[in-house]
Amino acid sequence: MNDNDLVKLAFDAKEKSYSPYSQFQVGAALLAKNGDVYTGCNIESASYSPTNCAERTAFFKAVSEGVTDFAVIAVVGGQKGAEVGLCYPCGVCRQVMAEFCDSDFKIIMADAKGEKHVCTLDDILPYRFGPSDLQGGHS
Repeated sequence: MNDNDLVKLAFDAKEKSYSPYSQFQVGAALLAKNGDVYTGCNIESASYSPTNCAERTAFFKAVSEGVTDFAVIAVVGGQKGAEVGLCYPCGVCRQVMAEFCDSDFKIIMADAKGEKHVCTLDDILPYRFGPSDLQGGHS
């Protein structure tokens, strides 16, 4: 699975977004190290706080299937009906990534024109709190 394939799956997932309140649709495609791909979309709630992001939806689907080793995620998003620009993971999603991913975990943000910004988890969350912090170490 190459980056372009993963981005296409993220765009497909975006179309399943349940975002009647913000109209901001997000899709994600998460590639596990075993080669399996898990997609997710954002799912909103009228009371807002139970809303779940696309990235976390993909991670939670994978973890619920027993998969916890990941290689890369593609994220796309934008206002419904508008051209998709680069959409970066929120802080909560970054923290979930820190729970399951190494510092070199690759994150791809893509827009409708095919432009991509690729970074690592360490780039977007350099001072994260992770499992090793609970064991006296540092992430």
